[in-house]
Amino acid sequence: MSGLAACGDGGSGDDGEDITLRVNLFGKFGYSEAYKKFEADHPGVTIVETAEGDLGKYNTKLTQQIAAGGDAGDVVAIEEGQTVAFLDAADKFVNLQEHGGNDVKDRWLPWVWDKATTGDGKTTIGYGTDVGGLAMCYRRDLFEKAGLPTERDQVGKLWPTWDDFIATGKKFSQGIGDDKVRFVDSSTNTYNTILMQQGDHTYFDRDNELVFETNPAVRTAWDYAVEMTEADLSAQLKAFSDEWNAGFKNGSFATIACPAWMTGYIKDQAGEANAGKWDIATVPGGGGNWGGSWLAVPKTSKHQDMALELIDYLSDEEGQLMAFEAEGRLPSLPALYETEELKSATNPYFNDAPVGQLFVAGASQLEPVYLGTKNVPVRDAVENALRSVENGEVPPAKGWDDATAAAEKAAR
Repeated sequence: MSGLAACGDGGSGDDGEDITLRVNLFGKFGYSEAYKKFEADHPGVTIVETAEGDLGKYNTKLTQQIAAGGDAGDVVAIEEGQTVAFLDAADKFVNLQEHGGNDVKDRWLPWVWDKATTGDGKTTIGYGTDVGGLAMCYRRDLFEKAGLPTERDQVGKLWPTWDDFIATGKKFSQGIGDDKVRFVDSSTNTYNTILMQQGDHTYFDRDNELVFETNPAVRTAWDYAVEMTEADLSAQLKAFSDEWNAGFKNGSFATIACPAWMTGYIKDQAGEANAGKWDIATVPGGGGNWGGSWLAVPKTSKHQDMALELIDYLSDEEGQLMAFEAEGRLPSLPALYETEELKSATNPYFNDAPVGQLFVAGASQLEPVYLGTKNVPVRDAVENALRSVENGEVPPAKGWDDATAAAEKAAR
């Protein structure tokens, strides 16, 4: 642990008592083995993790806790879409620059450090964990049933563009012969993937002004989502809902846009009975970044020194490599991209897909997408409006008007 070893005492609390570090996360980060290693190296320290499966609920609760000065835990995860919002509350977090952070900031892709740093450059609230390089996960068995190619290189050639992806979806629908199976999990979820590919910002420009109506990236992604809906390609499943989780297991959809972190989620939800049925191909539109997280220490932590040691370890090479091996989380450390462990990595669950090639090869070229302070409430409002179109409750034109009005309200 290079950056923060001097901050802690290498073992139990300041007066020798055993301590418990509470880690507050969303989803699965793959830290189980890393926790064991850290505890073994720090006698008297016990790590207890709390993980919320619903990202929206997690963000809401954490935002409330931080704003109120409540007890959020000793270590908290900050999701990509929330970094700007929490930078507005930077005084609520331990400033990592005051604890050796500047000595280790070159570990990460430069934008990963910058994204957790205030505009004046004086405060950094989080150490980067993973980034979300994009691919497309698909069900080989369902493709075979629909009369489509099943090998990943051939599948990738089916959809160099999103127009080709939709055309492939129509062929799938014609060939599958099962009204209970759709081509995509959700038009709304796919919308988010397309949106994150279109430029360097989404709902807000870099002056934090709402640009929902004027940013062509938003309308492009919206129109593709509507086209998928109108072609009846969507299973209409809300991300992270119980129905969506069940869909991985029962085969109610054949494709899902797949950031690196999604591979672990799919494996957990689909279960061992579906091992080998899933595979991974390139994503339409040529890559992109969706997701990523940072680990931070709230000032309310009673064990700040040890918490700082823990985030230093989890975000350094050993911790990130363990997370990649456990849950497929793509490291944000360029030094790992040339290691044999990553370059030659395959995922047995996904028919031995070469995840090292699919995700790692382009990781150093990933570019950040600016997400404004009110990104999360605006995103939720727009998704709700689009979901109403997807579910057939309102026509697309009204849906767009509803989304515009909802975005403006959420951005206030």
